[in-house]
Amino acid sequence: MLRRIAPALLTVLVVALGVTALAARPPQGTPQRTADFVVLAGIAGLRWEDVDPQSTPTLWRMAQDGSIGSLSVRSAHRPTCPVDGWLTLGAGSFAAWNGSRSVDGCPSAAVTVEQPDGIGANLPDQESVVQYNQQRLPWGAMPGSLSESVRCSVAVGPGAAVAAARPFGRVDRYASGLPADPRALLGSCVLSIVDLGTVEGSDPATRAVEARAADAELARVLAARPPRSLVLVAGISDTAQPARLHVAVADGPGWERGWLTSASTGRDGYLQLVDLAPTALAALGRPMPERLFLGRPAISTGGRPADLTEAINAPANADREASAQRSVSGLFFALLAGVQVLLAIAILPLLRRARPHAGPAGPTPVSGRIVAVMELLLVAAALTVPAALLADAVPWWRGEHPGWIFAGVTALLVAAGTAAVRFVPGYANTLGPHGAVAGLTTLVVGLDVLTGARLQLNSVVGYSALQGGRYAGLSTVGLGVFLAGALVTGGWFAQRVHRGWRPAVMVAVGGLAVVVVGSPYLGADPVGAIALTAGVSVAAVISAGGWLTISRLAWATMAALAVGIGFAVVDLRRPAVERGSLGRFLSALGDGTGGFAVHRSSTENFETLVNSPLTVLALAGGLLVWFALLQPWGGLMRLFGIYPAVRAAFAGTVVAAVLGGVLDGAALDLMGAAAALVVPMAALASLRVLGHAADRTRPVAGRSRANGADGADDDSGSGGVGPVGDGPTGGGGPLGAVHPRPISGPPASAPAKVVQPVPDTPGERRGDAGEPAEPTGSGSTPDAAPTVPVAPRQVSRSSTEVAAS
Repeated sequence: MLRRIAPALLTVLVVALGVTALAARPPQGTPQRTADFVVLAGIAGLRWEDVDPQSTPTLWRMAQDGSIGSLSVRSAHRPTCPVDGWLTLGAGSFAAWNGSRSVDGCPSAAVTVEQPDGIGANLPDQESVVQYNQQRLPWGAMPGSLSESVRCSVAVGPGAAVAAARPFGRVDRYASGLPADPRALLGSCVLSIVDLGTVEGSDPATRAVEARAADAELARVLAARPPRSLVLVAGISDTAQPARLHVAVADGPGWERGWLTSASTGRDGYLQLVDLAPTALAALGRPMPERLFLGRPAISTGGRPADLTEAINAPANADREASAQRSVSGLFFALLAGVQVLLAIAILPLLRRARPHAGPAGPTPVSGRIVAVMELLLVAAALTVPAALLADAVPWWRGEHPGWIFAGVTALLVAAGTAAVRFVPGYANTLGPHGAVAGLTTLVVGLDVLTGARLQLNSVVGYSALQGGRYAGLSTVGLGVFLAGALVTGGWFAQRVHRGWRPAVMVAVGGLAVVVVGSPYLGADPVGAIALTAGVSVAAVISAGGWLTISRLAWATMAALAVGIGFAVVDLRRPAVERGSLGRFLSALGDGTGGFAVHRSSTENFETLVNSPLTVLALAGGLLVWFALLQPWGGLMRLFGIYPAVRAAFAGTVVAAVLGGVLDGAALDLMGAAAALVVPMAALASLRVLGHAADRTRPVAGRSRANGADGADDDSGSGGVGPVGDGPTGGGGPLGAVHPRPISGPPASAPAKVVQPVPDTPGERRGDAGEPAEPTGSGSTPDAAPTVPVAPRQVSRSSTEVAAS
C-alpha cells in the first residue's frame, strides 16, 4: 500500500517545495526616501575604461565615495543611440525614437527643442514619438512617465529635454547648457536631468578629451547640487555598434561605497537603464506611475573592494568579457550544430549494420574499434555545452585572440570529461555512458547555480548583460541542459530500482531540480520550474511502463498547474513593485494591458526561432530521432521497451523543453540545448542495444510463469540468467563482433522442449548487474521439463554462453 501511494505523496511534496521555493524571495531592500532632490546626469557612451584619476578626477572621487556598477543601456532599439537612451530614461521602459536608422550607427539629426516662453521648452515631435512607442513597439512604453510622476522637473541640454518632456511635449524648465551659477536652476525642482555631453569613437586619445570635458561639467553640477540630494551619473547610451556596458555611479546619503544593483538584475554590480527612473522616484519617496516601469529601484549593497582601482576593474572586465562573448557565442553554436549534424549522418550506417543477423546474407558487421571511436565522439558531443560553461572559469577574454583561447580550453575540458566517462566504473554497461554524461552535466550546471551562477553571466553558453534580458540564475542554454540532465539522471536511477518505486525515484530527483530552477536564490526561473514540473510529472507516470494515457496526462498537467497557480497566488499578494514576471503578467491581464506581454512573447519566439543556431540543433536532433532512431532498425524503440524509465525521462524532457521554450519566449532554444545532450546519448544507447539484439537469456529453474510475468519489469534480473557483460557493450563482446561458430543444440538423446527464438518485443534483458534482462522465451516451473532454445544459425554470444559451450 505504501509503495502505491508513495509517488503521489512525493508529487504533493514536490509541488509544495516548488511553490515554497518560488514564493520565498530574497529581501530586495526596497529603498525608502533618502533625498530631497535627485540629479540625473547622463554622458552618452561613457564606459569604465574612460574613468581614471587623470582624465576624470571628479568622477573618480565620486566613485570612491559612492556606489558603482555596470549599466546595461538596452532600449527598444539596438544599438541604443543617445536619443533612445534619453527617451528610455524618461519612460522607465524600453523605448525608441521614431525615424529612419542606419545599419551601423545612430542618426545624426538633432532633436528639435522649442523655447516659446524662455522658461520651459516644447518638443514638437513628442506626440508622434508617443504614438510610435504605444502602437508600433511591443513594450507599451509611455515617454514622459518620469516627469509626469513629479510636480516639476528641470532639463539641461537637448538630451535631457527628451528625457524630461511630458507625453504632450512640454518641458517644465529648460536650459540649453549649465548657467554660470547653476544653483538656482538645480534647486528649482525636485528632479533635474542634465546632459553632460558624449564620449564616442574608438581612439583612446579622443575619448579621453571628451571624457575630460564631461568631467569638468560634472564638477560644476556637484558644486551646485542642492542639500540632501542624490546624484546619479550614467553612461546613458551607446554611440555605435557594438553595444557595450557603461558607467553607473550613485552619490548621496545611503549610497556610500557599495555595489549598485536592483531587483530587475538580481546581481550585485549590475543595473539597467530602465532602473534609473524608479530609483529617482523611490529616493524622493514618490509613488510609481500606474503603468508600471519595467525597471526596479536600485539599492546599494556591500562587498565592494576597498581599493577603487580593483573595484573599477570588475565592471571594466565585465564589459570586455561581454564584448568577447558576443563575437564567440554565435560561432560556437554554429560549429556545435554542424558537428552534431555530421555525427548524425555518420551514425546512420552504423545503426543499419549494428544488429547481428542470423543468416549469412546479412551486412558485414562494423569493426568494434570504429564503433568504440563513434561512442567516444558521441560522449564528447554531449559534454560540449557543460565544458563550454566550465571554460568561463578561465579569463579567456583577456587574451589577444579570445576565440582561440576559448576553443582550446573547451577542447581540453571536453577531452577530460570524455576520459572521465570512459574510465568510470560501469562504462561497459548499456546505460553506463548515459548515466555518467547526464550526471556530470547536472553536477556542473547545478554547482554553478548553487554558487551564484557566476559562470552563466557573460558566458558563451550563458547570458550576456549587453542583451539586457537576464543577469542572474539559469540561462536558456543552462536550463535546457540542466532539465535534460536531471530528468535523464532520474531515469537512470529509476531504472535500477524495482518497478513500483520508479515513479518515486523520478519525482525525488526531479523535485530537487524544480527547487534549484525555481528558487529566486538559485535558478530564478519560475517559468522553467513550472515547465520542469510538467516534465517530471510526465516522466513519473510512465516510468514504470505503459503509455501516456489521458488520466496520466491529466495528473501531470495538474501538478504543473498546482505549482504555477500556487506561485501566482503568492506573487500577486506582494506589493506591485516586488512582483515577479508571472505576477506582473497576471496583473497586466487584469487591467487590460496583457496584450503587450503576449505580443512581446510571440515576437521573441519568432525572432529566436529564425535567428538562433540552437534551432538547427533542435531540428537536426528531431530529424535523427524520427527518421532513424525510431525506425525498426534504429534501436530506440527497443531501448524504450527494455528500459521504460529511460523512455519516461526522454518524454519528460521533450514536454519540459517545449513548454518552457514557448512560455519563456525562447522558441526552440531550450529544445536545442536539451537535444545537444540527449540525442547523442540516445544514439549511443541505441547502438549498444542493437549490438546484442540477438543475445539470449536462460530460464531459471523453479521460477513459475506467474512470477515471471509479475517481475517482467524488475531490474533485479530474476526473470532469467543473462549474459555477463565483459565487452564494451555490457554483453556479447564488442559491439559488432560476431562469433562464427554457431551455438550447438541439445544432444539427440536428451529430450527437450523446443522453443523458437523470441522476437524483439519490449521486455527486459539481463546484460549486467543492475540492468534489466532481455525477453525470455518462457518462464519455467519446478515440474516443467527443461527447455532448450534453438539457436539461429549464427549469433553473437555472451561470454557466459561461450564458456558453457
